[in-house]
Amino acid sequence: MTPTHKETPEKQAPRIHQEAEGPADAPAAEAQPQGHPQERVEQASFEKLEAEIAALKDRLLRELAEQENIRMRARRERDEAVKFAASAFAKDLVGSLDNLRRAIESFPKELAGDPALREVFTGLEATERGLLKTFERYGITRLDPAGEAFDPSRHEALHHVEDTSRSPGTVADVLEPGYLHHGRLLRPAKVSVSKKSEAESKS
Repeated sequence: MTPTHKETPEKQAPRIHQEAEGPADAPAAEAQPQGHPQERVEQASFEKLEAEIAALKDRLLRELAEQENIRMRARRERDEAVKFAASAFAKDLVGSLDNLRRAIESFPKELAGDPALREVFTGLEATERGLLKTFERYGITRLDPAGEAFDPSRHEALHHVEDTSRSPGTVADVLEPGYLHHGRLLRPAKVSVSKKSEAESKS
C-alpha cells in the first residue's frame, strides 16, 4: 500500500496585534480659553505685585525726602550755632563800648583847646570807631533809633516826655544804644518816647 501523505498545513503567518492608536495627525489639545480661572489668578497676583511695588516706591521717596529735610535742618542749625556763637561774648563787649562812649561824652569842652587833652580825646574817638568797624565785621551793629517810631521789639521805653516837635510815639532821645547781631536783637535800645502835652490831650 502506498502510504498516504498528510498534507502539511500551511504555515500561518503570525498575527500582529497592533494596539489601537489614535491617528498620527490628531489635533493638539485645545488652548485654554481666555478667562480661565488659572489665568485670572495669575492676573490678580500680577496686579497685587504691581501695587506693592508702587507702594514701596512711594514709601522710599517719602523716606528720602524726610532724610533730606533732616539734613537741611541739621545744616541750618549748625550754621546758626556758628553764626551766633559769639553772642554772649559780644553782649559783654558792648558794655565796654558804652563806657568808652560815656568817657567821650563827659570830656570837658572847655579843655578842648589843651593839645595834650585834645589828643587823648581824639584817641578815644578813634578807638570807638575802630571797635565799631570790628563789630560790623562780625555782624554786630549799633541801634540808635533817635527820631524813629517806637518799636517795642527793639526799644525799651524808660519814660515819656512831652515833645511838640515830634509825633507821639516817636523816640525822643536814646539813653543807651541797642545792638543787633546778624539782625537778631542783642540788646534793646533804652529810649525816651514823645507823647502829647496835657493841653493837646485835653483838646
